[in-house]
Amino acid sequence: MVDDVAAAVTADGADSGKTGRVNPTHVQERDTVVSPPSPNTLGGLSGGTAADDERRRSLRKMKIVATGLLVFAALVYLFTRWLEDRGGDDTAGWVAYVRAASEAGMVGALADWFAVTALFRQPLGLPIPHTALIRRKKDQIGEQLGDFVEQNFMTPSVIEGQVSKLELPQRVSRWLADPKNSPRVSAEASRAIGLAGEMLQDDDIEQFIVAGMRWMAEPQWGPPAGRVLESLIEENRLAPVIQMLCDRAHDWAEGSQGLIDKVIDKDGPAWAPKFLNAVVGDRIHRELVDYTDKVRTDPDHDIRRAMNEFLEQFAQDLQHDPETIARLEQIKDEFIGRDEVAGAASTAWRSAKAVLGQALDDPDSTLRSNLADAVIKVATRVSNDEPLQAKMNMWTVRVARHVANNYATEIVSVITETVRGWDAEDTSRKIELQVGRDLQFIRINGTVVGSLAGLAIYSVSVLLFS
Repeated sequence: MVDDVAAAVTADGADSGKTGRVNPTHVQERDTVVSPPSPNTLGGLSGGTAADDERRRSLRKMKIVATGLLVFAALVYLFTRWLEDRGGDDTAGWVAYVRAASEAGMVGALADWFAVTALFRQPLGLPIPHTALIRRKKDQIGEQLGDFVEQNFMTPSVIEGQVSKLELPQRVSRWLADPKNSPRVSAEASRAIGLAGEMLQDDDIEQFIVAGMRWMAEPQWGPPAGRVLESLIEENRLAPVIQMLCDRAHDWAEGSQGLIDKVIDKDGPAWAPKFLNAVVGDRIHRELVDYTDKVRTDPDHDIRRAMNEFLEQFAQDLQHDPETIARLEQIKDEFIGRDEVAGAASTAWRSAKAVLGQALDDPDSTLRSNLADAVIKVATRVSNDEPLQAKMNMWTVRVARHVANNYATEIVSVITETVRGWDAEDTSRKIELQVGRDLQFIRINGTVVGSLAGLAIYSVSVLLFS
């Protein structure tokens, strides 16, 4: 029984070349994707846990039971042989049947012990061919396991079907939309944002800001700015801005009486009496208020037309006048190159990071509550919109299909390269620890089935040839 298992493992190792997994070219391609882990890490193979201790005790007990049955069969065989030797031809007929059963039981027990042991180590330490299969075929087992996963789990059809059945958008949206989960949602989102903030070093962010500003400053600003300004003028998008400037000018004119009087007193003729200065100041103020009011209320006023003409000409100069373009570039370079600009960006980042950190640490902060509310609103909309769910599910399936088509080999290589990096001795010991208890039942069954088979064979032979 177990001979077949051992033979199957050996055959799988010998025939692994048929699968293409051990093709040197194929293996080399995988080696470029994932570096094999250090044998010292072993993914936890060397570490002992409470569960491993329990498995070890259970395995030891089952080994004692299986070995005990072998010893029992041997004792029964020796006892029956002693009875036959002592009794001669007068020995009872049942002794021969028991002897045949016990003899076959020993053979079955020994054969299955050899087969089970040969999977993990060399029986009795003897260098018998095709033993210690797991230790010697570890890499091929990993390759075959990768083949199995790739051919049965990572195919596009399987991935599409499973992902489609999961209906992830519907499940996730319903869970997120449940108000009972809002504390956990806000906590997890805050933890994710906080982790991202910890990963982003201040120096890296400052360099990123400076690099971004320099990248933005590389192209000329004049022609693009001129085209944008020209487009705004054509679409009459600057009319509200001009109107706002006119309103502001009128408001300033209404409150400019004090400034006008001060200017007249300072710069007016020294011989002029004060009442004359007051009369002149009042007249200037009235004229200024009236004029700005006309500009403010009349869209076709000369000043407003002049402003539009100036903007149109400025848009053309930004695009085509080398002098204007050069002056704008000079202003841009002076602005971007100032240390105060980079320092202000860095200071803003640090301040924002500190404020964000405080808000995320406070469970009752407005940021966390707003974040949870936003997630719930979006999830509620998704959970109530079946067409949107169907569309999102289609996106999920397409992403899964893309991953299966393009990255299945890389994903499976995690299995093969991890197994390849394991220590052979530790791998054999760990696998034995996981499945060894069940394999001991094979030894027990070998003893029992062997005994019954021996008894049946002897009984048939007696019936045929007695």
